Amino acid sequence: MLKLRNNKGFTLIELLVVIGILAVLLAITLIAVNPGQQLQQADDTKRRSDINAILNAVNQYMVANNGQVPAGIGATETAISNTGADLCSLLVPTYIAALPQDPASNQGADITDCTAYDTGYEASAENSRVTIYAPDANGGTISVTR
Repeated sequence: MLKLRNNKGFTLIELLVVIGILAVLLAITLIAVNPGQQLQQADDTKRRSDINAILNAVNQYMVANNGQVPAGIGATETAISNTGADLCSLLVPTYIAALPQDPASNQGADITDCTAYDTGYEASAENSRVTIYAPDANGGTISVTR
């Protein structure tokens, strides 16, 4: 009598072909998404938001003080820190809840304690026009002037 073979399952070649196809699809997806570039764009978006928030607070300060630029902001770019342009005590919490920090600083929360801090951002002023800079941006310096 003849024995019938009951072949169930996949052959090794079929499994290798499927794994190869999946590897190619995964590589294409990772190249299209590029998580490193997405993270850099997210950091730069936060920097733009942060410098706009700081500039809005400085402008509110200037409106409340008859157009006077906050002390510490000069004609040259100066770090917004307790050793540079010390804006924390002038702006927090009256004009902004907390000074934001550059995402590259890896310090976590925004600054509410004005004793020792460094935002990672810089400021300058010329003819009552204030500019806030994000010098550590991925595509170069980001700045906003008003």
